[in-house]
Amino acid sequence: MSDSQVQNENTEPTKKVTKPRKPRAEASSSKSSTPKKSTPKKSSSSKASTPKKSTPKKSTPKKSNPVDVEESSEVTTPSKAIEKTIEEVYQKKTQLEHVLLRPDTYVGSVEPLKEKMWVYDSEKQGMVYRDITYVPGLYKIVDEILVNAADNKVRDPTMNTIKVNINKEEGTISIYNNGKGIPIEIHKEEKIWVPELIFGHLLTSSNYDDSEKKVTGGRNGYGAKLANIFSTEFIVETTDSSVSKKYRQIFRNNMSVIEEPKLTSYSKKEEYTMITFKPDFEKFNMSQFDDDITALLKKRVYDMVACVNNIKVYLNNEKLKLKDFKEYMQLYLGEREEPRPDIVYERVNNRWEIGVLPSSESQFLQISFVNSICTSKGGTHVNYIADQLADRILSAVKSKKKDANIKKNQVKNHMWIFVKCLIENPTFDSQTKENLTLKVTSFGSSCNPSDAFFKGLLKCGIVDQIIEVVDFKLNKELKKTDGKKSRKITGITKLDDANNAGGRNAKDCTLILTEGDSAKSLAVAGLSEVGRDYYGVFPLRGKLLNVRDGSHKQIMNNAEIQHIKQILGLKQGKEYESTSELRYGHLMIMTDQDHDGSHIKGLIINFMDHFFPSLLRIKGFLLEFITPIVKCTKGEMELSFFTVPEFEKWKETIPDIKNWKIKYYKGLGTSSSAEAKKYFRNLNRHKKPFRAIAEGERELIDMAFNKKKADDRKEWLKNYEPGTYMNHDVNEITITDFINKELILFSRADNERSIPNVLDGLKPGQRKVLYTCFKKNFKNEVKVSSLSGAVLAEAAYHHGDASLQGTIIAMAHDFVGSNNINVLHGEGQFGTRAQGGKDAASARYISVTIPPLTRKIFHPQDDALLTYCNDDGQFVEPEWYLPILPMILVNGSEGIGTGWSSYIPNYNPRDIVDNLKRLINNEEPVPMHPWYRGFQGEFEQLSNDRYQVNGIIQKVNDESVRITELPVRVWTQSYKEQLEKWIAGTERTSSWIREYKENHTTTAVDFTVKLSEENLIAALKEGLEKKFKTSTAINTSNMVCFDGRGRIRKYNSPEEILKEFYDYRLEYYHKRKAHMIKILEIEVRKLRNKAKFLQMKIDHNLEFEGLLRNAIIDLLEKNNFERFADDKDIKDNDDEDFNISHNDHGYDYLMKSPAWSFCMEEVQKLLSKKVEKENELEDLRKKTPQRMWIEDLNDFLAFWDVSIYFMHLILYIKRNNLIIITSI
Repeated sequence: MSDSQVQNENTEPTKKVTKPRKPRAEASSSKSSTPKKSTPKKSSSSKASTPKKSTPKKSTPKKSNPVDVEESSEVTTPSKAIEKTIEEVYQKKTQLEHVLLRPDTYVGSVEPLKEKMWVYDSEKQGMVYRDITYVPGLYKIVDEILVNAADNKVRDPTMNTIKVNINKEEGTISIYNNGKGIPIEIHKEEKIWVPELIFGHLLTSSNYDDSEKKVTGGRNGYGAKLANIFSTEFIVETTDSSVSKKYRQIFRNNMSVIEEPKLTSYSKKEEYTMITFKPDFEKFNMSQFDDDITALLKKRVYDMVACVNNIKVYLNNEKLKLKDFKEYMQLYLGEREEPRPDIVYERVNNRWEIGVLPSSESQFLQISFVNSICTSKGGTHVNYIADQLADRILSAVKSKKKDANIKKNQVKNHMWIFVKCLIENPTFDSQTKENLTLKVTSFGSSCNPSDAFFKGLLKCGIVDQIIEVVDFKLNKELKKTDGKKSRKITGITKLDDANNAGGRNAKDCTLILTEGDSAKSLAVAGLSEVGRDYYGVFPLRGKLLNVRDGSHKQIMNNAEIQHIKQILGLKQGKEYESTSELRYGHLMIMTDQDHDGSHIKGLIINFMDHFFPSLLRIKGFLLEFITPIVKCTKGEMELSFFTVPEFEKWKETIPDIKNWKIKYYKGLGTSSSAEAKKYFRNLNRHKKPFRAIAEGERELIDMAFNKKKADDRKEWLKNYEPGTYMNHDVNEITITDFINKELILFSRADNERSIPNVLDGLKPGQRKVLYTCFKKNFKNEVKVSSLSGAVLAEAAYHHGDASLQGTIIAMAHDFVGSNNINVLHGEGQFGTRAQGGKDAASARYISVTIPPLTRKIFHPQDDALLTYCNDDGQFVEPEWYLPILPMILVNGSEGIGTGWSSYIPNYNPRDIVDNLKRLINNEEPVPMHPWYRGFQGEFEQLSNDRYQVNGIIQKVNDESVRITELPVRVWTQSYKEQLEKWIAGTERTSSWIREYKENHTTTAVDFTVKLSEENLIAALKEGLEKKFKTSTAINTSNMVCFDGRGRIRKYNSPEEILKEFYDYRLEYYHKRKAHMIKILEIEVRKLRNKAKFLQMKIDHNLEFEGLLRNAIIDLLEKNNFERFADDKDIKDNDDEDFNISHNDHGYDYLMKSPAWSFCMEEVQKLLSKKVEKENELEDLRKKTPQRMWIEDLNDFLAFWDVSIYFMHLILYIKRNNLIIITSI
């Protein structure tokens, strides 16, 4: 047992006699308040029969001081004639008498109590939670002995056995544990045997020294004595190998009779202690151990396996088949429905083991132990664990359901946790020790579960269970927006309702959802052909909300979703078997035939699948209305194509395509009212039903629209094959075909808009801007608003002006954290690092020019080599440009598409050029690190793909710091707002800085922050960068681009990007050289022909004055003059056959010669120029493509170095407040 160190306080010693000890026998206390059962009758045995004591007699018993004084609880009524004496009113009791008089204070109630408790069911071989009737006091005295046995494991780690025997017939219970026994020796101060002191005297304990940190169950010096006091017989048996003795002693009649101990020799090395006692059932209003209390006590025996590591536990001589706490928890799952949930378990450290599973009772459940004590009411240890788990679960739920209005306590109602812990010097709210009250900070240890545990926690079903409840509540709210089947609805002004909607023929009515008002006009025009009785029209404003990822608040506040529900008569959560309860029996989607139109169709299908999936199982409910995107006419023949790939495939088979008239339809608004009527007259051609949804197609819809299925969308897009299109000649469209053949085109286009190409580092919008600038060759400044208009015209930009103007402005940004090289130069306020460019002026006030450096990078000689896109018959920007260095690394990129996202930081152009030269020289590139022009901080590499970006912060004095650089893309205004928060403080954190001053420029950061000396010392200890958040981290693990073949690819390093760029660029230097040679050869031949032509005219050998045009051409051909195309056409085209013009205009270079050129001086000039071109041609033929590339790079660096020099000069001047003095 654990009670070895003894302190005897305020207790009257009990004599060892052969007869029961008399109660306190004050003559005046004939009406003692001590319960009668606690005062034994005098024994008839004589003193001679008393066993001989083996200890010296004490001469004078110690006084019990102090003692409890009570006022009599008897109430005097008027009917009583005799008044109580002072002695009867105020009475003094010993500790023993007080325990028996007020048992509830020490062991709990001694009255039978009916409540639900966990007990062990022998038949089910597990724990069951059922109503039982038990006496808490009886349960507690047994528990005290069990906990004492368990505590011995702390004293002696070699202890490995606990044996418990419950004898219902005899009404006894024995508890045995091996390991170190109780010292068998006389206590020097108390002059009695230590085992007797421990078990037979109140307020004796080894746990009074609070400076000693103990993790045992004993605490207040009552413990096992309570079992003794409430027993008619209590036997202590222990051994001590150090003195080779066994000690056995019997206590009787509520510890009022103490027999002399029996000491015998003991030779074994293994020690043990065994307590056997017979509870005083009469005091507990019982006669024996009944089935309920037995089941409860068996449960506590099983608890010992859970609470004490590495021991064998026996119950009624049978070994319990449990190993540890993890197996113990499984005993509670016997009554759970199959499949039984897995318990997420972890042994966090030597003092903490925890487990958790979903609660099936919708209430918080806990099974917990502190130092082997069963804390059935929990306490601070349970709250400590539950709070940690609830926080993680709450975070996970809110990440899935952003608008979930759920509190931590509601989360706990879905948790069933198991906690086993060892706590130093625990405190409880009562002697029954059911509720731990000790502060967490005093536990003496901490419990920090691993990431693996938390991962299991979030997957065990609790999160799903909570989300089910949340969804139920949210659906209940959504029902408030339900529609109903009615003939008329009001309040939806843009609805043109069918006349029969909501009536007897509602199932035959079709609601047409259109993409905007212009599409509605088309539909309404067509209704003149079919009438309005069975067709209604409602226009959507842009794209419908993606309800799968939208928040509850977004859905509730979305007017279009509410309108659709009301127009159709939809009821939230209803399973539809037919459309008889709806206002319309069919829903037809009418959108443009472009990619965005496909996306709108998909979003409507997604809405129906997410909220009303049963409707998609009804044949003919969902339809789409298709219109041509291209019409081709030739004479009386007219062909319509509903997808661009379909048209392109047909066009390749038509040799005389130039004889066809081709009209592209940008959207439904392009069709005329006459065409609309034609569509509706041939309704069966344009109305296509979706086939009822098939198995597996719901998962396909989820893949396309669930934000969390990004990886699945990546795989889906990898399977995309160019030329894929939806065949509209089928009778029904499957959801599978729609997603895999139509919606995939939108997703592909979305990625093309969002993710750059590795070769030029540009997205389509940026490429269109650059193309327009090169084509228009602006010599002067051009307003951003004007340039955006030019891009719309020249490059067929199909999106909004505001988006395009934002693209132009961003291409001109030159502040720290934006472009390393801005390919457009801004004139005016284009934004600063203060707000990351958001502080730019309106597009109509600012202008751009093309800086010379841009054409050094995007070399004009490459223009003719590129492949230009065709948009509705109009040649627009190339598929990609090919700059002389990879601009994707120079300016970086960031974007989010469908299934893919991309982040690439900026790198130093000089480092890039140096590595390109290494590759040209067949050397390996050296590793490159992020670099931003003008950034004064540093990039610290943490791993292969992670960097810490450090700004600059320095201590100025004991109460201030100065911040002169912020991490890249942390804007000055944003940081200023952070400083304001630190000044104001929050509910959780107090204010810790006093004030700040600003001395920024548009290019440089300068904060001086003041704070207390104490707070500065704390900040220095934590690290200034960390405390002031002047460092961030960036990753280079998501470098995603389209490659040269148009495939999305993830690159592992900037060097990998560089190598791919190198291969393409070198190939195109070969092409450039070949193209330049061809142009020079043509120029030489042209000069030769022109000189010959002039010479013949001067010599009068070529006379054609007065001849007809055809005769002149015949004469030129007879004299072997060559035809040539226009100079610009030759330079801008790389086609081998394009350079020779076979029509009459091929001689324009000769026939348009001015009259003054027919002189010998002009002939000599032409011949001299021909020689120059021949020499130039010879030099070019000798030059390798590699040499050409290096020359371009050197030319670029010359410009770059000048720009960097001036940038540093300006920074230096601004930082030092210098004034530039110039002289004219």
